[in-house]
Amino acid sequence: MSKEITSREKDYSQWYNDLILKGELADYSAVRGCMVIKPYGFSLWENMRDVLDKMFKDTGHQNAYFPLFVPKSLFEAEEKNAEGFAKECAVVTHYRLKTDPENKSKLIVDPEARLEEELIVRPTSEAIIWNTYKGWIQSYRDLPILVNQWANVVRWEMRTRLFLRTAEFLWQEGHTAHATKAEAIEETERMLHVYATFAEEYMALPVVRGVKSANERFAGAEDTYCIEAMMQDGKALQAGTSHFLGQNFAKAFDVKFADKDNKLDYVWATSWGVSTRLIGALVMAHSDDDGLVMPPRIAPLQAVIVPVYKGEESKPVIDAKAAEIMMELKALGVSVKYDRDDSKRPGWKFAEYEMKGVPVRIALGQRDIENNQVEVARRDTKEKNTVSLEGISTYVKELLEDIQVAMFNKAKNFRDAHITKADTWDEFVKVLDEKGGFVAAHWDGTPETEEEIKGKTKATIRCIPLGNEQEDGKCILTGKPSKERVLFARAY
Repeated sequence: MSKEITSREKDYSQWYNDLILKGELADYSAVRGCMVIKPYGFSLWENMRDVLDKMFKDTGHQNAYFPLFVPKSLFEAEEKNAEGFAKECAVVTHYRLKTDPENKSKLIVDPEARLEEELIVRPTSEAIIWNTYKGWIQSYRDLPILVNQWANVVRWEMRTRLFLRTAEFLWQEGHTAHATKAEAIEETERMLHVYATFAEEYMALPVVRGVKSANERFAGAEDTYCIEAMMQDGKALQAGTSHFLGQNFAKAFDVKFADKDNKLDYVWATSWGVSTRLIGALVMAHSDDDGLVMPPRIAPLQAVIVPVYKGEESKPVIDAKAAEIMMELKALGVSVKYDRDDSKRPGWKFAEYEMKGVPVRIALGQRDIENNQVEVARRDTKEKNTVSLEGISTYVKELLEDIQVAMFNKAKNFRDAHITKADTWDEFVKVLDEKGGFVAAHWDGTPETEEEIKGKTKATIRCIPLGNEQEDGKCILTGKPSKERVLFARAY
C-alpha cells in the first residue's frame, strides 16, 4: 500500500480516510456501512476504554451487560425515544434460514420461522434497561442504581464515514436511577465533567461543556449536556453526551419506588455515553499531512527504538543496549517496542512510526553507544535532539509529558482562535464561510429560528455553554431580544 497521504488543504475528507487506513486504525468491511477495527486501532480504543472505565468506577459505577435485542413493544413504550431512533433501526423478523428448493446453494428466509414479536437491534438501551430496572427497584433502599455497559450498537446510517458514523459502533452507555430530581441532575453534570476531563487530560482535546437546545436534545431527555470539540477544518464534533431523562422512562415502564414516608413516586433517570467516534475526533484534531499524531497518555505505543546496524558485528552491542533501555522505560510505565525487523531499512521504519503517530522515536546505532548518546525524535513537532544515554529513560518519560501538554495547548490555541462573535446575519454567514469554527451569536430561543438558520447555512447550535455570560442582544436572524450568545457551527 502506498504511504502517500492526501494533504489537508487539498481534500480534508480524503486526508482523514488516508490516515485511518494507512495508519492501520481500521479498514472497510464486507458489510455495507460497517468497519473493521484493526489491532492498532483497537489497542487505542482499549487504552481509552480502560481510562474511562476506571473513572466510572471511581465515581461509584459498576459494569453490567444487557441484551443486544430489544422487543419492539418495549422500544415503542417510550414514544419519544422510539420516534427519535425509528429511521435508524435494524429489525430482526425471522430466526431461521433454509435451502432454496430450486437452488440448493442458496439460502432464503424460512417464512415459517417468523418471530412472534419483532426485535430491534439496539440503537440504545434505555428501553431494555428500564424494563429490567422495574424488577430491581421497590424502595428508596434500592437507589441509586449506577450502571454502565460497554457494548456495540446499530444505527442504520445511509451515509457513513470510518469511526465518525458507521452502522455499527462500539460505545459505553451509563444508565442510572435516582430517588430525587436533584440527585439525577447532579449525576448528569458529574458524568459530563468526567468526559470533559478525559478528553482534555488524556486525548489532549479541549472541549466546550454545555447544554443542547431543544432541537438537538436526545429523544426522551429533558436536558442533554454535551462536550463539543473543534476539528482542524473548522467543523465541530460532538464528543460526548450526558442526558437528564427526568421521569420519562420511569413513567413509560412504570418504575416506582416507595420513599422514606412510604409514598410511591417515579424514579429519576440519567443516561450518558461516548463511542469510538472519539478516535475520529483524536485523528482530526491532532494529525498532520505525514500521518497520525497520538497523545502519549493513550497512545497504543509510546516509544519505539529503531536499531541502525553497520554490519553484523554491531547487532549484539545494539541489541544489548536496547534491551537495557527498554527495561528502564518499562519500569517507568512507558510502553515501548524494539523493532528488530531486518527486512526493512531504518528509513522505512522511521516513516512507518511517523505515520502511526508514535510519540517518541529513538534511533540507536553502535556509534551512538560509543559516544554515550542517542538521537530522540518527537512526533508532534518532529524535533530531534541528541541526548546522553545516561538517564535516557527519565528523559523520554518527561518528554512524553511535554508532548501531552504541548498537544493540548496547540489544539486549545486553535480552538480559541476559532471562536468568533457575530452580531449581524451577514457577519454570521461570512465567518461560517470564510473562517469556520464556533460562532458566538444571539438567538431568540425558538426552535423555528434554529431550524431556519440550519436550513440557510447548515450550521446548528452546538451548545449553550455552561456558565454562559449573560448579555442583552438581538437574534442574528429575527432581531428579537436575546439574553445570551450560543455557539453555532457546521458539524460532523
